[in-house]
Amino acid sequence: MSALGELLTSSPLVALIPAAGFLLAWYACGLRLALGAGLCWSLYAGYEQLMKARILCSGECDIRIDLLGIYPALLLLSAGAVIAIALRLLTSAAPHRR
Repeated sequence: MSALGELLTSSPLVALIPAAGFLLAWYACGLRLALGAGLCWSLYAGYEQLMKARILCSGECDIRIDLLGIYPALLLLSAGAVIAIALRLLTSAAPHRR
């Protein structure tokens, strides 16, 4: 497992950091994609916290097949949101022609 995956499964509340960043970007820019990314990261943090507490897992959770779908989805959503935020910032910072 990657270092980031190991960090997220051992300390699930770390996922609230990108969630907060995307939610702040949504508040500042109004991009729905940033809102979606922030909410998905928040939901993932809650899901992973419940897995760590063995509420959603019966005890044998060493093989996490679910993460094979969750991590790529979070990565793609986050990348799309970062690109959209950067484009919004670039277009709003560019001088307007009349």
